[in-house]
Amino acid sequence: MFEQMTTLALQEYWWVIISLLGGILVFLLFVQGGQTLLYQAGKTEIERTMIINALGHKWELTFTTLVTFGGAFFASFPLFYATSFGGAYWVWILILMCFVLQAVAYEFRTKAHNLLGHTTYETFLMVNGFGATLLLGTAVATFFTGSPFAIDINPQSGLVNPTWMGAFGGLELAFDLSLYTTFINLSLGAAVLLLSRLLGAMYLKNRIESEEISTHCAKIIRQEMPFFLLFFLFFLINIMVRYGYEYSADGYITTVPQKYLLNLLQMPIVGIMLVVGVLSVLQGIILGGFTKSKKGIFFAGAGTVLTVMSLFLITGLNNTVYYPAIGQWIQNGLTIENSSSGRYTLVVMSYVSILVPFVLGYIVYVWRKMDHTPIDKQNIKEDEHTY
Repeated sequence: MFEQMTTLALQEYWWVIISLLGGILVFLLFVQGGQTLLYQAGKTEIERTMIINALGHKWELTFTTLVTFGGAFFASFPLFYATSFGGAYWVWILILMCFVLQAVAYEFRTKAHNLLGHTTYETFLMVNGFGATLLLGTAVATFFTGSPFAIDINPQSGLVNPTWMGAFGGLELAFDLSLYTTFINLSLGAAVLLLSRLLGAMYLKNRIESEEISTHCAKIIRQEMPFFLLFFLFFLINIMVRYGYEYSADGYITTVPQKYLLNLLQMPIVGIMLVVGVLSVLQGIILGGFTKSKKGIFFAGAGTVLTVMSLFLITGLNNTVYYPAIGQWIQNGLTIENSSSGRYTLVVMSYVSILVPFVLGYIVYVWRKMDHTPIDKQNIKEDEHTY
């Protein structure tokens, strides 16, 4: 089956899979967002324990999806992996450390005789919640705004050597580029952080049987919705009106005005996905913040996956440079054609990808089993294993 596909079709197929994984990952960041609400939604020790246990049943799904997302990128587009993970290493190290702190916090928060106490581990969860979401959003924004790197090819051996031209290991993406570019990068980081908090509040409202926590979560949603819309619309409007990067049949890269808007118009299915996704997120926010309904997380979650997936698709399809190189290195930008694995690897991995629906089905099954019994004060007190 996959052997009959062209190499370009295989590359596009894998970009769609990566886009889907990216959408699922951003949705699952509700765990990180919920952790940032620990002291806003939980006013007492028992309420904070309820919140941590509601999120603790899901945190491994987020981390596993992050690893799968990175692994899929490594296997299908290894040059991106070498360029970004090898060059912007401080960004990825900080993200990794945030997740390490999270794992330590869930493992040791309620261990008997731990030396650091509850508050320290709860602080670790807060650091993970704020740091991981902000850094991930800022890093993804560079798919639109570009990064300072060059690609050297040894004419004799053919070996490819990516070189990061920034001086701060990726941290310059947030403070050392042009002011306009910095605002765009940080606006997506802030939007992802705020979205994770909104999703976290919706999930806690759905999962925990507590009138106090539900009231606090609804209030948080109402208060933070305008800020999320401000940052997200700032990012979305700016990437639609600014230039993007396009490559020709011979691989020559040029800048094209309103490239990402053109992609939405030339790929109407993706445009419809974006509109439906944004409207679904808004519907979830309205249900979560302005009604008694607990179903907001399902609408907002599905909308998040569609929105993020559509944004990824317009960065890689339709002859678009998905990881642009800026400045004098513009011709070194990465595309799905010049950065992918060999055809044999893509074909073999495509057969492995047939297992993805089964994995997703397993996640849904485990999710439902974990959420079968609502969390309330009584079963938290009786539970032998609490985070």
